[in-house]
Amino acid sequence: MKTILVVLDGLSNQVAQHAMGYLHAECSQGNGFYYRMTCELPSLSRPLYECILTGVPPVRSGIIHNGVSRLSRERSIFHFARAAGLTTAAAAYHWVSELYNRTPFVPARDRHTDAPDLPIQYGHFYSDDSYPDSHLFEDAESLRLRHDPDFLLIHPMNIDDAGHKSGLSSPQYRNRARIADGLLSQWMPLWLAEGYQVMVTADHGMNDDRSHGGILPEETTVPLFVFGRAFSLQPDLAPQQTDLCGTLCELLEVAHDKPVCRGLLAESKR
Repeated sequence: MKTILVVLDGLSNQVAQHAMGYLHAECSQGNGFYYRMTCELPSLSRPLYECILTGVPPVRSGIIHNGVSRLSRERSIFHFARAAGLTTAAAAYHWVSELYNRTPFVPARDRHTDAPDLPIQYGHFYSDDSYPDSHLFEDAESLRLRHDPDFLLIHPMNIDDAGHKSGLSSPQYRNRARIADGLLSQWMPLWLAEGYQVMVTADHGMNDDRSHGGILPEETTVPLFVFGRAFSLQPDLAPQQTDLCGTLCELLEVAHDKPVCRGLLAESKR
C-alpha cells in the first residue's frame, strides 16, 4: 500500500497534544489515532532520522551525534522498498540524502535528485533550517504527482528552527506547529482520499533552553499520528520509535528484518 511518512522535526508532544487541531479532528472522526511515543537517545536529529528509517537506535547504528556525516551502514525503508521493486522519494533535510544516497551533500548534484539506481530515487533536499515548510510540502506533492512513489518521506524543519530560536514555551514555536498542522490540512485529505496510509511523527522534542539532546520529557516525548485503513486505531498501544521502520515496511508489503508494532496494524495487515 502506498505510504507517506511525515516527520515534523522537533515537535514536542507537549505542544502536539494541543496545537495540531486538524490532525486531532481527523482522529476524532475515526480516521486516525494519536499516540504518545518516547524517542531514542540521544534526542538529536541525525541519530533519530537513522532510527526512524532503519529501526536501529543510535548507540547501535553509530550515528550518535549530528556531526557523524557518512552513509548509513544499516538497511533503511528506502533499501527494502527498492529491493522489492518499489519507487521511493523524499522531500527532506539534506542529512537524509547523506545517510542513504551520497555524502557529502553537494547541492548542485543532490538538491534535486533524479537517480533511479539510488535508495532514494527522487528527492528535493534542502540545507537551510529556515527553508519554508510551505515550500517543502509543495516539493513533496510535486514528487508525488510526478513520480507516484510507493514510499514518500516528508520532513519539514521550521518547528525545530523556531524552537532553537525561541524555546519550547514561546508563541513562535507553538505557532510553527500550528502552521505545519494547517499545511497538513491542505494536503492530507487528498492523500487519504487516494488511499494512502499516512504516519505523522517527530524525531525529538524541544526544551526551554532552546535545545534538545537530553532526557527531559519535553525533549523525548513525541507524537505519533496514524491515518488510513491499514491501521487498527487501537487505544492503549505503546509503539516504539524503533518499530516505525518495520511497521512501514509491513504497510508497503516488503520483506524486512526489523521490529514491528503489530498492534498498530489492522487485522488484514498483521
